[in-house]
Amino acid sequence: MIVFGWAVFLASRSLGQGLLLTLEEHIAHFLGTGGAAATMGNSCICRDDSGTDDSVDTQQQQAENSAVPTADTRSQPRDPVRPPRRGRGPHEPRRKKQNVDGLVLDTLAVIRTLVDNDQEPPYSMITLHEMAETDEGWLDVVQSLIRVIPLEDPLGPAVITLLLDECPLPTKDALQKLTEILNLNGEVACQDSSHPAKHRNTSAVLGCLAEKLAGPASIGLLSPGILEYLLQCLKLQSHPTVMLFALIALEKFAQTSENKLTISESSISDRLVTLESWANDPDYLKRQVGFCAQWSLDNLFLKEGRQLTYEKVNLSSIRAMLNSNDVSEYLKISPHGLEARCDASSFGSVRCTFCVDAGVWYYEVTVVTSGVMQIGWATRDSKFLNHEGYGIGDGEYSCAYDGCRQLIWYNARSKPHIHPCWKEGDTVGFLLDLNEKQMIFFLNGNQLPPEKQVFSSTVSGFFAAASFMSYQQCEFNFGAKPFKYPPSMKFSTFNDYAFLTAEEKIILPRHRRLALLKQVSIRENCCSLCCDEVADTQLKPCGHSDLCMDCALQLETCPLCRKEIVSRIRQISHIS
Repeated sequence: MIVFGWAVFLASRSLGQGLLLTLEEHIAHFLGTGGAAATMGNSCICRDDSGTDDSVDTQQQQAENSAVPTADTRSQPRDPVRPPRRGRGPHEPRRKKQNVDGLVLDTLAVIRTLVDNDQEPPYSMITLHEMAETDEGWLDVVQSLIRVIPLEDPLGPAVITLLLDECPLPTKDALQKLTEILNLNGEVACQDSSHPAKHRNTSAVLGCLAEKLAGPASIGLLSPGILEYLLQCLKLQSHPTVMLFALIALEKFAQTSENKLTISESSISDRLVTLESWANDPDYLKRQVGFCAQWSLDNLFLKEGRQLTYEKVNLSSIRAMLNSNDVSEYLKISPHGLEARCDASSFGSVRCTFCVDAGVWYYEVTVVTSGVMQIGWATRDSKFLNHEGYGIGDGEYSCAYDGCRQLIWYNARSKPHIHPCWKEGDTVGFLLDLNEKQMIFFLNGNQLPPEKQVFSSTVSGFFAAASFMSYQQCEFNFGAKPFKYPPSMKFSTFNDYAFLTAEEKIILPRHRRLALLKQVSIRENCCSLCCDEVADTQLKPCGHSDLCMDCALQLETCPLCRKEIVSRIRQISHIS
């Protein structure tokens, strides 16, 4: 996957606003943020970072950091986006370690309020990134993330990923020092079992580093002690959230083939077979563990003699599902095609296989995780750029409901709604009335006023669609089973009118899909995007010519160099 470059960030520091723009884009990449800022229910009040903080007693500071910060418990309010320092002066002392915890908690407190690309990043985040430019500072930040991110905050693991993903790549010495400090092994995984936050955060950090590092660095990080630690965290006596993030970390380590072989040889599949039975558990935390265990068994850690889930799932009643062929690359789709999850450091999007042009339509979504998701309606003209944080509601052809930040999104602009924050198990309803040209959103049967903005741009070609921040999951109901809160007006369901062949319903595991792709014969001069037509078009001014005209007309920037496309020239000599 594309990892947003810290080198770009460093190069921009001398360019004034360049620092802010890079961080804004990265925040949008995770949160799917768009246009004008909205007024949120909770305002962020951050600690005063003056020099007097350095004299605070260490025990008192640790006690303060052990609690989840809220707006009414902070004692010294200030603007959370104070103009950032561009660097330390020659006489300015380095920030002491005890202040790192406060900066991490400040970032966690403010992150859900960042809904505007023109908003300055929080001062706490900028300061943490400055500190992480040295090995010592990077180690301080990582240890703080493990120490103070609370278990209950639904955005905690995503903030760990957000902060680490934009920090500089750690040096070999820093990684070695981190492994020595953590000193992980199976025995450590059994310690502090009554305080699972530390183990959840440790696994989240390891997973983020595994995703960030490549080749030898990732292989070196997966020491025997760390592997033993993560496997021990999968045992049934562990807290479900510890199990979940240990499994996700192992998935990310397995992106390197040598690590995948090492993990597979540890008999991990035997443990996952037990955990996959939780995929339909009424406890939504266990359900996430079951979903990821089943996905890993189907896609990564295959068990000899086990039948793949797609081969045995009953799809006879399902006629509309999530489109696995038109989905962000790292989004996980369940074998029955109705549940989706994102564990990558991106803002993944997916849409339904069925499109509607007239009438009144309704579908429901069960919230499995309570973090940032933008769910609603999109059209054929909608664009989804998961690495740029461009999802449902971030264009003029889609509109989305966000129950975490309590916002309605349209054309990259947001406005607050009156529903409470959604929680695990809540049901969100989505009504599309193409006769009256309106959309109505429901939370557990309670409706909001109609939304009509999108109909100024389009009136047909609507799909159910959703975008997911890291570690978020939900289940869709397109009418294959009874709705929990059906609206009072007459409506149609996708499942009543859609049709899929038996082949179209199959969601193949990745290794099976790759095997099929290797069997496909591709002409030498074919388009690098569709692989069907001849590459007969040159892009100006960059000059790249690996595309057909149909694909070139759908692009605004060159997929190779990212330069803006001014014109497209068909090269007649290439036409056979």
